[in-house]
Amino acid sequence: MTASSTRRTTAAHSRLAAVGAIAVAGTLLLTGCGDQTKNDKDSGSASTSSAPLADKLPQDIRSKGVIKVGSDIAYAPVEFKDSSGKIVGLDPDLAEAMGKQLGVKFQFDNGTFDALLTGLRSGRYDIAMSAMTDNKNRQEGVDPDTGKKVGEGVDFVDYLTAGVSIYTRKGDTQGIATWSDLCGKKLAVERGTVSEDLAKSEAKKCPSGKKLTIEAFDDDQQSQTRLRSGGADAASSDFPVAAYAVKTSGGGKDFEIVGDQVEAAPYGIAVAKSDTRLRDALQAAMNAVIKSGEYQKILEKWGAEDGAVKESAINGGK
Repeated sequence: MTASSTRRTTAAHSRLAAVGAIAVAGTLLLTGCGDQTKNDKDSGSASTSSAPLADKLPQDIRSKGVIKVGSDIAYAPVEFKDSSGKIVGLDPDLAEAMGKQLGVKFQFDNGTFDALLTGLRSGRYDIAMSAMTDNKNRQEGVDPDTGKKVGEGVDFVDYLTAGVSIYTRKGDTQGIATWSDLCGKKLAVERGTVSEDLAKSEAKKCPSGKKLTIEAFDDDQQSQTRLRSGGADAASSDFPVAAYAVKTSGGGKDFEIVGDQVEAAPYGIAVAKSDTRLRDALQAAMNAVIKSGEYQKILEKWGAEDGAVKESAINGGK
């Protein structure tokens, strides 16, 4: 997810875990768009003096002991708030594990997805970690709609593979099984995501008289609400998020996934191009978490083990 110059996902067939494997860490609470939610317990860590990879960090971050993370904290099960208001999910758990390696805390600050890279460029965040797909457009700062450069690109530290899914109200699929079946329908998506990009691309292919209407919202919860209320025929999001919605919304009675996942690609932690030392420290920490086996346990906890990678890459997205 992120502004139109930054997309959530790109490339082949996805491989994330079965819906039934997803663990639920309490009832999802919605977060206000753009509000800065902080949770000091998100990523507890050892002191920098005892952490094995602390010396890899830039000195200013070592001194502060905190990495500021821009994230859209309404994208369960990747990052969301549980019933107590605590920030939980796949990304916070991985960040906590990395924090132990680096001797710092990862402080998650909530923002709308399409503004995260802008916040990163302005120095509001040190990194962006929000189920963000690593692709060439984001790496190069290119608008996928126009093909023009619109800003400085970012580097990515990759850590998972995920794809995109379509889902409908349960028992009301309206014959939708592929993206081409959406012609003549109304689709709800989160603004700035690959789901929106795919929808725009598909809309150009629709025949006359069968327009694909796209409704884009600030966060995924709003698009789910639109679908649930009957205001849209279908919705689209990353598979782990669609699967979580299908499993949990209305006790599993609201939605169903239709068709296959598409556009599988790496999730990456976004880092400013100029911040190579922080980028390399994050990669080293992620690889240490993978090697230790804690990575696999975290993925299994959130039903994402089929998206596991053997090692973290830099800018592995196409």
